[in-house]
Amino acid sequence: MENYTASYLTRAEIWLSATTLIYFMMNGAQIFETLVLVPKWTSSPPDNFSILLDGNGGSLKVFWIVFHSLHELTFILAIAFCWRIEPVRSWLLVLFAVHVVVRIWTLMYFAPNIIHFQKIAETGGPAGADLVKLTSLWQTLNYIRVAIFMAVSFGLVPLCVKLFGLRP
Repeated sequence: MENYTASYLTRAEIWLSATTLIYFMMNGAQIFETLVLVPKWTSSPPDNFSILLDGNGGSLKVFWIVFHSLHELTFILAIAFCWRIEPVRSWLLVLFAVHVVVRIWTLMYFAPNIIHFQKIAETGGPAGADLVKLTSLWQTLNYIRVAIFMAVSFGLVPLCVKLFGLRP
């Protein structure tokens, strides 16, 4: 086992703890959104899509952009400051890869569909069986997405334990 300086371990602990804390906070917001807001706007499409519009309480676009940006910055810093700690680094890279895949999925599927739903709310677009199916699929896939994000955050906990256990 390599000897790490106290200052190196301290920086690694700070950034890994920060990303873990922020990830759990993000999960709390995702759980709230999934259990409270999503059922409201998916219950009667497109009648309830107005909830998604800015100024109507449901548009969280700025919140999520800021939260994910802050979290991804701390995640990258945790990887950088844990780089010399091989077992922690390796698992951080795996967890970050999973996170990136889910973020890409979010940007390619979830975000465009939310934008589509918002446009329907703005223009009063037509309802139909396809729209009901699309919102139902969005909601179901969102459960999977949130579960994966939660798994990543829980995966950070043993890394924190391992890192804090390296101190003499």
